Amino acid sequence: MTVSGTVSDQATFSAAVTNRCGAGTHGPDGGRAAGIGHDRDVPAHLERMIYVDDSGHPASGLHVYGWIEFSPDHWSSVLASWLDTRKMLWREYRIAVTKELHTTEYVNGRGRISKGVPDRHVHAGVEYWKDFGREVAEVCLETLRCTEGLRVGAVYRRGDPGEIATTKRDLYADLVARIEVELAASGGLGLVFMDGDGNDPTYRTTHRGLDLRRRRLIEDAVHIDSATSQLVQMADLVAWSANSHVDRHAHNEFAWQWYEKFLSERDPSRVPQKIESPLDTARPPYPQVWGGLQQPHYAPTQV
Repeated sequence: MTVSGTVSDQATFSAAVTNRCGAGTHGPDGGRAAGIGHDRDVPAHLERMIYVDDSGHPASGLHVYGWIEFSPDHWSSVLASWLDTRKMLWREYRIAVTKELHTTEYVNGRGRISKGVPDRHVHAGVEYWKDFGREVAEVCLETLRCTEGLRVGAVYRRGDPGEIATTKRDLYADLVARIEVELAASGGLGLVFMDGDGNDPTYRTTHRGLDLRRRRLIEDAVHIDSATSQLVQMADLVAWSANSHVDRHAHNEFAWQWYEKFLSERDPSRVPQKIESPLDTARPPYPQVWGGLQQPHYAPTQV
């Protein structure tokens, strides 16, 4: 932009810009815009990358969110560990690396994730896809258990079956509030990735309702199609296992112990956490060591 006129005119113009936009990066307050803190007030490091998926039992009013997370410097090693397992599944079970692993389908024998099952799952000429799928799930769960730098977690709530959309919305809002408390304590920033196409406004509305001057979660939740994301498929397995841990019935008895057997080592809370109300978000659900800050321990809620 070119500003013509006398030195006095230019000074008047500069003063007007300063009054409208703040002093600028070289001004006395380092460029603070009205009502919004300068970046120097916000930590410069991204601390947590969180991949979330949901599960539940709508008929009983139960909704569950499960997730995996890691610091950015572990992104490549976490993904590499999972891809090593996917390559093994191709060699041993002929499950293509690009084939989506949707837990509820293959553990119940509904998803034909391979062209055939191993001989040990064929009896009297009948292929037992459920047994095969559950074996695959346990292989994948063992990978999660052993992946360095990976953390997992899950929260759940039971509400009115006729108001499941409200339960889902409120539980996500409380989960976000809880993460915000943890990030504020550790001084870091976080980024959430969510399964889906972004058409559900619940998640966007929740993030945009945060106080922009204080929020620690960057941007809206980033939506990713689980069919193309290995990391979201990992979160799907966590969410489904958490649901089976909480909502126990005869049809999922085979998975009742999966969360405690495979995932508790990676979950600082050890078990899925029940969030009853927004009041439960006032304190971190487990000890946090992100950024070197140890938070007080709160006993996990048992099922």
